[in-house]
Amino acid sequence: MSDPMEKLAEAIKRRSAILFVGAGVSMSVGLPSWDRLIRHMEQELGIDPETTKSSHSSYQTLAEYYRLKQGSLGPLRSWMDRNWSVSREKVKESLLHRLIVELDFPIIYTTNYDRNLEVAFELYGRDFVKVANARDISRIAENATQIIKYHGDFDEDASLVLTETDYFNRLSFDSPLDVKFRADALGRTILFIGYSLSDMNIRLLLHRLWQTWRDSGYEKDRPPSFVFMPNRNPVEEAVLARWGITVLSEGSGDPQEALGTFLKHLLDMTQDREGGSEG
Repeated sequence: MSDPMEKLAEAIKRRSAILFVGAGVSMSVGLPSWDRLIRHMEQELGIDPETTKSSHSSYQTLAEYYRLKQGSLGPLRSWMDRNWSVSREKVKESLLHRLIVELDFPIIYTTNYDRNLEVAFELYGRDFVKVANARDISRIAENATQIIKYHGDFDEDASLVLTETDYFNRLSFDSPLDVKFRADALGRTILFIGYSLSDMNIRLLLHRLWQTWRDSGYEKDRPPSFVFMPNRNPVEEAVLARWGITVLSEGSGDPQEALGTFLKHLLDMTQDREGGSEG
């Protein structure tokens, strides 16, 4: 089975694959970009946009400044909660969310704060448990899909990984969710979708996973892992291949359309394989 898609489809069929969902999936249903978050913080704090442009401040740095000036992230979290939500009807119309539910991954990690994945599972009548902290880990049900809110959840301000300090703290990878991810990922295939992979937190996570297998002496036994990119990028492909990650792409100019085509193809392959095994 040399074809990467075949390997991935087989892992999904065996329920030995984890899905990791990034911002691209949420933006497909109309959620704001990080640029809009930056503009909002600038307006609320009375900052000239040219100041942040000239300093190349990230949204994490601005969020750090916001917390220093406002005393907490509460007002910002409330604004994000209102603006990072869409109607249930919008989620139901989303091809990407329907395909994610139908692919039936036992574990889904997401760096998105919104509730769209949970809403999708509710709409299609699939059992799930949301995990955003150590307490939630103790409540995991065996037959329910785990939706791990890796960068936090709007229902709990303290769980949000938003400011620069939050990100730096997570780089130690010793929080309960990090410990869980290492345990989940070591023996399973991982598929990353909806990422530009510019998030240094995620890149370090991938590097650490590769390093763990390399140091174990059993790197050749590592399950294959994949990342979907709408278009080929030889630089990213070479770097990720070094870390044991295979890049899959559809070669389409529209990221959402490309991801939809990819997930539909993957679902068809898992269903074809199931049909063949039953016959």
